[in-house]
Amino acid sequence: MKKETKIIAGILAGVALGTAIAVILSSDKDGEMKGKVTDWFCDLLDSSKDKLADVSDKVKDTIAKVRA
Repeated sequence: MKKETKIIAGILAGVALGTAIAVILSSDKDGEMKGKVTDWFCDLLDSSKDKLADVSDKVKDTIAKVRA
């Protein structure tokens, strides 16, 4: 796929996901689903931060080896 096609596909996927989440959250009357989604996003952010830190450490180690 071309770069532009990947960008457009990513944007469309993001719009679809955002729409689905908005529909789910707006139809929830008692707030239980909102709590579950909030917890899920918090867990997702925590795991993403951990993975990003690992990747950052690997990049720093690789740069240090190249410079040595």
